Amino acid sequence: MEKSLLDLLNNLPKDIWISETVSMRKIEDDYDLWYAVAECRVFPEQEEFVNPAGFSIGRAYLVPDNNVPCVICKTDGERIGFIVFRKWSDSDSGFNWSYFIDQKFQGMGYGKAAAKLAIKILRAADPKTPIKLSTEASNAKAQRLYQSLGFAKTDELDGEDLVFALN
Repeated sequence: MEKSLLDLLNNLPKDIWISETVSMRKIEDDYDLWYAVAECRVFPEQEEFVNPAGFSIGRAYLVPDNNVPCVICKTDGERIGFIVFRKWSDSDSGFNWSYFIDQKFQGMGYGKAAAKLAIKILRAADPKTPIKLSTEASNAKAQRLYQSLGFAKTDELDGEDLVFALN
């Protein structure tokens, strides 16, 4: 029987969730939840590129075993963003994440650090499972970030979104 993403992530050692610049943790309490859905904000021009945290948390509520919402923090514990780890789809065994860094902390390298940490976490959970990310064709910034991390554009589409897979 295939383990759920939640089970895989719950079995990871705590040090996997920490890098030199950022850490992640599953939403643990009302403060994390409030931060994710009410305080953490992207710039208005970025809103079309990301699902609101409330939508992702709602999806996690509906399918909790394969949608794991987390906060992204600086190493001092200050919350700076939101991420949800997901199974790619019911028919595919890939992993995926969607995330954003609060507008107050953008441009400081936290987004790239969080993406690197997300890869580390998912690889530790299951090194054989592919990691795929999707983005709108117009989101060139995300595409450049994914490619700088070793992702390559595939011929696959996620609805109308482009799909990138980790090499």
